Amino acid sequence: MILEMKVPSPGESITEVEIAEWLVQDGDYVEKDQTIAEVDSDKATLELPAEVSGTITLKAEEGDAVEVGAVVCLIDTSALKPEGETQTESVKNPNPTPVAPSVKESSKTTYASGTASPAAKKILSEKGIDPSSISGTGKDGRVTKEDAINAVPSMGQKVDVEGREVTRSKLSMLRRKVAERLVSAKNETAMLTTFNEVDMSPIFELRKQYKEVFKEKHGVGLGFMSFFTLAVVRALKLFPAVNSMIDGKEMISYDFCDISIAVSGPKGLMVPVIRNAENLSFRGVESEVKRLAIRARDGQITVDEMTGGTFTISNGGVFGSMLSTPIINPPQSGILGMHNIIERPVAVDGKVDIRPMMYVALSYDHRIIDGKESVGFLVAVKEALENPQEFLMNNNVLVALEL
Repeated sequence: MILEMKVPSPGESITEVEIAEWLVQDGDYVEKDQTIAEVDSDKATLELPAEVSGTITLKAEEGDAVEVGAVVCLIDTSALKPEGETQTESVKNPNPTPVAPSVKESSKTTYASGTASPAAKKILSEKGIDPSSISGTGKDGRVTKEDAINAVPSMGQKVDVEGREVTRSKLSMLRRKVAERLVSAKNETAMLTTFNEVDMSPIFELRKQYKEVFKEKHGVGLGFMSFFTLAVVRALKLFPAVNSMIDGKEMISYDFCDISIAVSGPKGLMVPVIRNAENLSFRGVESEVKRLAIRARDGQITVDEMTGGTFTISNGGVFGSMLSTPIINPPQSGILGMHNIIERPVAVDGKVDIRPMMYVALSYDHRIIDGKESVGFLVAVKEALENPQEFLMNNNVLVALEL
């Protein structure tokens, strides 16, 4: 029997995916539940497991954009498993350990640079272009259908790079979607940014005093994200317009705080969501931040985990950023930018003192958030961070940290 494998829906509102990489070759025997491909949606990279065991026939090429529900391969279930072939590690163990690149690569066919796929050859032939003159973005330099579509016949002028190398690579669907959303946010919102600075001395003192015992008891570090997240939750309650978004001619406001946190993953920027942050303690926030960061780093983050935030916190300080204007994460109306902490001379009670200072920035949609609200929101964040015992811990540090 021939089974048609179709692209499953990776999430609501997603209509197409891109074949990022085939992990098997045409004609290979595959086992049921073996990962046969990685597919990119506009939100995450997902694995495609074989639905049955049998011999596979590929119906889509790497780099092809295919609609959800489209047939991407056929599996002949009547085919017998080749003698002497052992079950792969990925089938035995749903969470396999990474294999050495040499093992993975040995089972794959390589293509000489300039080799074109059948579809690409047809397009290039119509354009009168030699495939060997195209720098392919497929595996091992293979010329894909999209390369052929984008290829422009030479006008006789060549750039002499004198041995310098120029590399062309295709943007992933996730990266392209991020680019679209960033441009959309700039073009479709009345985005403004307001700034302030925070004296981080009180938080430094609390972390110095309780960091080790907090980690020993809860298994997670007492970082800055829990202070910032809880300060944002407090400010959102004081200024609910910042916890709102526009839908056509209506403004939607939320009585809960789903805080998106920007983290760096292998496929680029990911923005997983801390759900109901208003109900979390310092331990709860730190545990959730750690869990989401690990899942993003390991490429296991799901579409649902990155959908539905009401406000975003971005920490450019981990990369050394001193000051920036973060871009709103639509359809949200506000984003708080954290930056690096630098000791600077500041005036304290009429005297100059050296304090660990951080610049913070709030970018907001001026269509529904007025200047008074945006400035008030950022001031509320500042006062909570500069006096966390009063505003975030109810003047009881041990209870707040669950020690």
